[in-house]
Amino acid sequence: HHHKGFTLWMAGGGLKRGISYGATDELGMHAVQNPAHIHDIHATVLHLLGLDHERLTFRHNSRDVRLTDVFGNVLHEIVA
Repeated sequence: HHHKGFTLWMAGGGLKRGISYGATDELGMHAVQNPAHIHDIHATVLHLLGLDHERLTFRHNSRDVRLTDVFGNVLHEIVA
């Protein structure tokens, strides 16, 4: 697992078919096209489930936190 360049396969549930989103350099070390953070992936999946990632919170250490922190954005380019 590499935090700056990895593969994620998703299908169905309102996603565009047959697309590739983003690219890494020749060594797979850095995102060079459409970099996405794991918070963006979480925000997109929650969006596809009909949930607002900015309103969904859970209790952790006596405080409300979001799965997507404050950084997640829905990747509308992959949503059908």
